[in-house]
Amino acid sequence: MSSSFENHQKRRLISSYFSVVLSIALVLFLLGLLGLLILNAQKVSDHFKEQVVLTIYLKDTAKEVEINQLEKSLAMADYVKSTEYVSKEQAAEFMKAENGEDFMDFVGYNPLQNSIDVHLKADFVTSEQLEKISEEALSKNFVDSVDYDNDLVTLMNNNVKKISFWVLVISGIFTLIAVLLINSSIRLAVYSKRFTIKTMQMVGATKQFIRRPFVWKSVRLGIIGGILALIGMGIVLYYLNKTFPELQLLSNPAIITMLFVFVFMLGIIITWISTHIATQRFLNLKTDQLYY
Repeated sequence: MSSSFENHQKRRLISSYFSVVLSIALVLFLLGLLGLLILNAQKVSDHFKEQVVLTIYLKDTAKEVEINQLEKSLAMADYVKSTEYVSKEQAAEFMKAENGEDFMDFVGYNPLQNSIDVHLKADFVTSEQLEKISEEALSKNFVDSVDYDNDLVTLMNNNVKKISFWVLVISGIFTLIAVLLINSSIRLAVYSKRFTIKTMQMVGATKQFIRRPFVWKSVRLGIIGGILALIGMGIVLYYLNKTFPELQLLSNPAIITMLFVFVFMLGIIITWISTHIATQRFLNLKTDQLYY
């Protein structure tokens, strides 16, 4: 009978520890993913900005040497990421592939123009900078027009500001929730041992002596939960980097390492503080208050 009761108690204890570890791991994992999002928000924003194309349309009278000079000057400009020359023949082939029919059969000639597609660096994808670059290109007499989606650029920049603000707000809220959830799990684990704590105190054990094993047990649980969270973060980061290599999520390993260390240490610190507070609370309670 006694053995059966002891086994039951052991199973309850293991279940309690498992719940604490799982809670810590899940909370730290989600907090780590949020950290990855914050660290790479700028990269994601820059990636989408650099997809905006500024197209410089050239007059049919433009000479090859003039076009080459323009391409070279654009390639050397500090605001340009890449350029691509698109001939009117290439443009016609692209439209034919898109529409599934040759529009020149109806028109009788190729009305398209030679052009240069310019991809700008993210910092220069603003309405003001695009306007300035357009004016500079239009100052050349062989340039017919410059085209870009100004409405898309304005919308993108406004949304980036809004998203950045809300990500910071959500990060703060989620960090608070993470602390509260882990603290709650630790308190429940300590609560199940409240009578043991009071018994040790009644036989003369000091508060520090009673608190020490609980703190170290919780810290070990925090370490296990932190390791599980880091494994999950590593898997997600590897998958995202493999799926979206253009974002270069692993281009700065020092920052990624700092995030992993922060998440791991956060698990240890929260469990240590929570256990210290929880045990102190039960140490200060009177015996008859342990039943409530």
